[in-house]
Amino acid sequence: MSEKLIYGIQQIGVGVKNAYEAFEWYATRLGADASIFEDNNTATYMAPYMGGQPRKKRAILAMNLQGGGGYEIWQYLEREPSAPKHSLQLGDTGIQICTIKSRDIDGAYKRLKAAGENVLTEVVVGVDKKRCFYMTDPYGNWLRIKEWDSWYTNYNHDLGGVCGAVIGVSDIDAARKLYSNVLGYDEVCADETGEFSELAALQGGNHRFRRVVLRHSAHRVGGFSKLLGDTELELIQVLDRTPHKIFEDRYWGDLGFIHLCFDIRNMSALIDECAAAGFPFSIKSSESFDMGEANGRWGYLEDGDGTLIEFVETRKVPLIKKIGLNIDLRNRDPKKPLPDWMIKAMRFKRVKRFKKD
Repeated sequence: MSEKLIYGIQQIGVGVKNAYEAFEWYATRLGADASIFEDNNTATYMAPYMGGQPRKKRAILAMNLQGGGGYEIWQYLEREPSAPKHSLQLGDTGIQICTIKSRDIDGAYKRLKAAGENVLTEVVVGVDKKRCFYMTDPYGNWLRIKEWDSWYTNYNHDLGGVCGAVIGVSDIDAARKLYSNVLGYDEVCADETGEFSELAALQGGNHRFRRVVLRHSAHRVGGFSKLLGDTELELIQVLDRTPHKIFEDRYWGDLGFIHLCFDIRNMSALIDECAAAGFPFSIKSSESFDMGEANGRWGYLEDGDGTLIEFVETRKVPLIKKIGLNIDLRNRDPKKPLPDWMIKAMRFKRVKRFKKD
């Protein structure tokens, strides 16, 4: 097979001070109670984004197995991570908001409010006419909880996993050369310019913006596509001020959303296509790379504003270590989704003390 395949959003990277503490919050509040892998090694390939040297780190990939992408919770082990140089405002360039799917938007709102979480808005109608509300995690990262109709299974939780992100860009039309033309988010669900009352509670949300909501017209096939589900990206451009770069003068892995990661097949074809489109990979792993007990190949590129986009070609996902049970994707038809029994076997990765079903 010579074509690249994008199976979906695998995860969003979150830089934190304490990965175990953050995992507990994401598990108990957002239902991301499956620890797909934990990696306690030295990050070497990413040295160009970490001050030019390898850094010891801890990373936990947490997922909500009802469907959707996960959270790569990332912690430096030998340095204190830095906060943004400027107070984050809506429209700054970089990954601004993580969008999380909900099957019961009103129930999720009531539950999180009752738990004392920092819910910023009522349930509102978004720019694409879908109901949502905004909140932060304990570390100040913006989350948008949004009604959604693409699910894998039901564990009786009102939330699923990551179904998209809001990305601040300096020029939406230029940014679409990557996000629409290469990554396949070619369907425009909304393209509005103005001031938006739904955003007023977010810092800097009272400015004038252009907002474009994009989805993929092509149905995702193969691999983990059924689990990851349909996704969307919103590109947002502030029009009446000059935005800051969220990760200006900071390292990858510092506090905040550090990357958006796509699960893919045929990395070589993707690398060539991105280079031809003007978005060359800045980081490429070896052909076979261990991520804790998982294995794959991965790489990073920058969008036009320097936001890091990661791609992972998953080869192996461990299920039950002591009996050597793994999901092996290497010799499978790349366009055929994994069988349900194999994906549902990932339930063994759920952490018992966080489960409520």
